Amino acid sequence: MESEIQQLMEMGATRTQARAALKQHKDVMEAAESIFEGKFDNVGEDDEDVEMEVSTSETKKRVRQTTSEDEDDEMGSIDGDEDGEDVFVEDAEDYADYDSDFEPKAEGGHQDVDPYAGIFFSKDRREEVIEVEEDPETVRIPGTIENLKIMTQGQWMKGCPEGSEQSFLFQLYSQLTDETPQPCPQGCGANYTRSKSDFFGFFPDFEMYIEHVRKVARKKCQRCHSEFCTACGEPVSAERTHRPGAAMDDNELFHCSNLQGVILGLGLAILEQQFVEDTESENDSSERISKRRKTSPAEDNATSVSSIPLGLFSRGNKAKGGTGYAGDQKEDMSGQMEAWAAQKAKDLRVGSLLEAIREYLPNLHRKGGGQTSDYLVHPTALAHLRRRFNFICSALLKNDSLADMSERSVLYFELLEWLETISNHEALASMMAMPIMMMVSVVSVSGKKSATDGGFGRRERTIMYEGSPSPRELLEAIAVQAQAALKGLESIKPPEPTSELTEEQKRMPHAAEKKPEHEGTIADENKKMLEFCHRILGTIKAIDRSLRDTKGDAFVDRLHASLPKNPSTQEKRIVQVSVGATPEVVKKAYIDWAMSTRFEYCDLTMPRTVEGSEDLTPHYKFYYNNEARMLANADIPKRSLAIAKELAILSTNLPVAWDSSIFLRVDETRVDVIKALITGPEGTPYYNGCYLFDIFLGPSYNQLPPSVKYMTTNGGKFRFNPNLYADGKVCLSLLGTWSGPGWVAGKSTLLQVLISIQSMILCDEPYLNEPGWASDGGTPQSLAYSANVRRMVVKTAMLGNLQNPPEPFEDVIRTHYRLKSRSIAAQLDEWLTKDDGASTVGDGANYGSRGSAGASGNGFAKDVEDMKALLKELEAEK
Repeated sequence: MESEIQQLMEMGATRTQARAALKQHKDVMEAAESIFEGKFDNVGEDDEDVEMEVSTSETKKRVRQTTSEDEDDEMGSIDGDEDGEDVFVEDAEDYADYDSDFEPKAEGGHQDVDPYAGIFFSKDRREEVIEVEEDPETVRIPGTIENLKIMTQGQWMKGCPEGSEQSFLFQLYSQLTDETPQPCPQGCGANYTRSKSDFFGFFPDFEMYIEHVRKVARKKCQRCHSEFCTACGEPVSAERTHRPGAAMDDNELFHCSNLQGVILGLGLAILEQQFVEDTESENDSSERISKRRKTSPAEDNATSVSSIPLGLFSRGNKAKGGTGYAGDQKEDMSGQMEAWAAQKAKDLRVGSLLEAIREYLPNLHRKGGGQTSDYLVHPTALAHLRRRFNFICSALLKNDSLADMSERSVLYFELLEWLETISNHEALASMMAMPIMMMVSVVSVSGKKSATDGGFGRRERTIMYEGSPSPRELLEAIAVQAQAALKGLESIKPPEPTSELTEEQKRMPHAAEKKPEHEGTIADENKKMLEFCHRILGTIKAIDRSLRDTKGDAFVDRLHASLPKNPSTQEKRIVQVSVGATPEVVKKAYIDWAMSTRFEYCDLTMPRTVEGSEDLTPHYKFYYNNEARMLANADIPKRSLAIAKELAILSTNLPVAWDSSIFLRVDETRVDVIKALITGPEGTPYYNGCYLFDIFLGPSYNQLPPSVKYMTTNGGKFRFNPNLYADGKVCLSLLGTWSGPGWVAGKSTLLQVLISIQSMILCDEPYLNEPGWASDGGTPQSLAYSANVRRMVVKTAMLGNLQNPPEPFEDVIRTHYRLKSRSIAAQLDEWLTKDDGASTVGDGANYGSRGSAGASGNGFAKDVEDMKALLKELEAEK
């Protein structure tokens, strides 16, 4: 009976509960189910209880990994001992408890099953853990590979602990690596021995490991001929291996929770090692490819969004040489195809390994019915899932590109399978909402090598772990992209067939060519993207459903309140800051507001002027209105997929900062119709101005670049930059309107175009962007050019936009200036003192005799005064 009690205790039951349940139910499975249903909640506890929880009132925690030298210590405690290393955690009262679980259990609920029910969750948590590193032993296993490494105790126990996980890990490792003779479970007097390599051999292949465990886990006594499991000592027979109603060919490795714990631990360690090796080789490959590319540093930044640091978004950098994208550089794409092929091979390898290990996850819904280990989940299985799998989960879900994920679907579909399987088990579901504790620093403490540790090196190091977003939170950011992609795929579908084309439509060029390419069907790639997006949203629904079942509605509601919001679905609200607010408070309020409003859908159509007209094709408040109308009935699957991927990127990656931000508005029914507003970067003559662009994703997008028109021109009078013409032309190599590395079909994005305009055109010394003037940095001509730009910016990009806010950015412009009013007022005073008194010249490229001053009284002081008055009015708004 003692072994059955131990099994139930490993699940989280107290010894008293286990005894009481086994008195009523002879079968361990039935006893466990009764405990899970709460039938023994009123049973008193005794001093021998071991529970996986910590007190929420605990203000300090000392964590030390247990080693063989600590065998005299109390195993059930994670608080260390008088001689152990102390590690302190911040006060629990300082934690952000958005996902803590202190509310009473709902009647009829199953929160008893959650081993982390008493754990205080917090993303703000930081914890130091002293971990032990040892040189692994190597053994030779007959018939297999030579010099097989044995997983050390330090490797087995690494990671940030919760509750009493360390004691369970230590207990199982000590039990299964004990090489002293063990008595036959039947008491016949015979002995058997285990080897460390039986369960902890670090096989290079998981399937090899499973085959090895299958051979050593089941042993037959030489004396009494009984068969038993060497992992738990229980008899193994057809009656005990197979649950009633289950298929007779069920894997015998599922009968024992000890096997489950060690298989998942070793499997995830193999997976982690493979993943780290692939990631390191990928980084090395990317570095080699980067060195082979023949582009300027600025162009590298513009053509690879992931390589642009956030700091670049807020600076007006200019290209080396001073000519922006001018030049005859050509991009060397050699090596890219090789890298993509290598990535697919790695994804297939990791995906296959994930699939193989997933078979051993606790799963009550597996084919043939749940097995013993599915119900009796070993605490070490939970620990390894939380520590090792979450590390891989975090790395993969931090990928900011839905398009990249869909192209790597062999890996990401398997990841979603894992998340659903974990969330569907009531003992595991809470991990989906727990912050992932990630390693942020490593400091070596000591090292030694002596006979007492078998001649193997043993070192201690201090690891700092820090809370990072939970799997559920990471999925939310992907969900925003998935919803945007679905809208992109669905909104460009042609409307239901109507009557014959109107006369105007018949006269439009290429109208006859705009019939659907695959009428009634969706291209395979589009279908793949649709399935992937729906799969992501389905996984999120499954996780939320499981969390509501196990943790309650209030818990999930608190969780949802903390998740990143989809900006297109948020309610409008007025952001207020107090008069005496510090600059830090104001900046935070501004960034929070900008994050919530940077990407939105809206109605960009114009009202119909003639009622009853047969022409049902809408007009748009948009420079490219005619081009958009011509594609009203177009069905171009390749373009639809490209736009869907583009929207997925834009919905979560538009740069936002106090110094400079990008806002986008997309028509709610025509997602190829887009308007952008960029606020000028700090340190430039464009700072805090609002610059508008109309953008159309044409019929050949993204094989060809988008069409972009600059709209802040004072009615076509002002040329703000050598690359921004008064007629709205935008000169940029990515758009094919300037020399240099251009658009890469199928790879370049609109986000790269927007960031290029923000960082390369709206720069600190625009005079240098004019070909032939690149060497004139800091000259009187360049300074005069910037002064002229500042006067145009105040008159048009500031004052003009506030007096007559352009649709659909009125709210953005007014809020931008209201929240930054004090800062901008100080900026205007500084600009006024720096003004040279020259007249404003609309075409800065023909600025007199390259910068000659005009008459005084240029009206700049009046514009500054008017702008500051408007700022005062905005500050008074409630």
